[in-house]
Amino acid sequence: MTDALAFLHDCRFSNLPEPVVRMAERCLLDLIGVAAAGRRTALSAIVHDFACRHMAAGDAGARLLLDGRRVSPAGAAFAGASTIDSFDAHDGHRLTKGHAGVAILPALLAYVDHGIPVTGREFLTSIVVGYEIATRAGIALHATAADYHTSGAWNAVACAALGARLMGLDAERTRHALGIAEYHGPRSPMMRCIDHPTMVKDGSGWGALAGVSAAYLAAEAFTGAPAATVEDPAQADLWRDLGTRWRILDQYLKPYPVCRWAQPAVEAALALQRQAGLTANAITAVRIHTFHQATRLAARAPETTEAAQYSTPFPVAAALVRGRVGADEITGDGLSDPNILRLSMATELVDDPDMSRRFPAERWARAALQRADGHWIEGEARTARGDPEAPLDSAEITRKFRALAHPTLGHERTALLEADIVSLAEDATDVGAMTETLFKPMLLPA
Repeated sequence: MTDALAFLHDCRFSNLPEPVVRMAERCLLDLIGVAAAGRRTALSAIVHDFACRHMAAGDAGARLLLDGRRVSPAGAAFAGASTIDSFDAHDGHRLTKGHAGVAILPALLAYVDHGIPVTGREFLTSIVVGYEIATRAGIALHATAADYHTSGAWNAVACAALGARLMGLDAERTRHALGIAEYHGPRSPMMRCIDHPTMVKDGSGWGALAGVSAAYLAAEAFTGAPAATVEDPAQADLWRDLGTRWRILDQYLKPYPVCRWAQPAVEAALALQRQAGLTANAITAVRIHTFHQATRLAARAPETTEAAQYSTPFPVAAALVRGRVGADEITGDGLSDPNILRLSMATELVDDPDMSRRFPAERWARAALQRADGHWIEGEARTARGDPEAPLDSAEITRKFRALAHPTLGHERTALLEADIVSLAEDATDVGAMTETLFKPMLLPA
């Protein structure tokens, strides 16, 4: 626990290597783009209105992300994390089998807007600290818990840690903050949402709510059980390298807004289609060999955005038909496209034992496409783009951000946010300009 507390309270911008700073900027840009796209979902509209009705705080509260109405800081973090989670294009980590940034950014914004001023450099440093705490807590919880839980179970710990850092809690109250967050973090069963995709998603909204609440409770001397993920001696090695090994560099960024488990299959199918020179109309069936968890993403005719995101056949079919998987493919007309549905219904998922053994450290898929004459063409096994070994370049990340942000924010506001993020590392003043742009109310399509 000593290692975690020292890092949590003592890490400064000057301690961050250049690649870590750049990764924090990329993650921030990506998360804001995903949030902008998420604000167009039904899920986001529901949680924003829910927070206003049931978590109101008047002028003393924090503003809702990309909305402007004020609610409690915990409510703002809840709605913000739920919004990012609603559009499944945010960063993640293989060993945690989940997502850190989705809760970290909304929690950080809630603390800042509730009256804790930070500089641009402190904002970036807090993001890094959040990823370092969250990722280790996630690895530790997966190593010690028999159940496969959602990300909210462990990213709650990082949200509480950021509150302890920004409020300057002493060591004892920091321990209680982490303990309260871990105790109340949602140990929700992830595979139930995989098998039955709905708006409960990955639990990160509730993780953010639990973590922010824990920090404020600890500040008022509320006590909690020790955070086993941080204090268990068996997990000490995970925390000993804080400040020397940077887990933020292990995050992946997604090119597509669907579950990461489906993305190796999308890459494998697209690569084989290009290699064979086949149009979608020339393909009569698809076979995907992949790891067991990806075969559980089995929705073939999804009726909702959530079901489309937790599917392997559907995004594979969308990629083969349209050459892309974006917002249009998992919402609106994409869900009823007859060509996509034809191929999705004709997609077979095969549980590959070797690929299953290599999960979660590695995620692989291999595609086969059947031509109209009945002949099958086999492709090579592929992993997803965006992993640390195959990162998206800065140009693609920027293109993704603009494609997601423009329809919701407009070109001027999108450009302002880009410029604000680039300037954070040089900024010794308050981050007010960026946060004002993020909280500014906007008109959403009916």
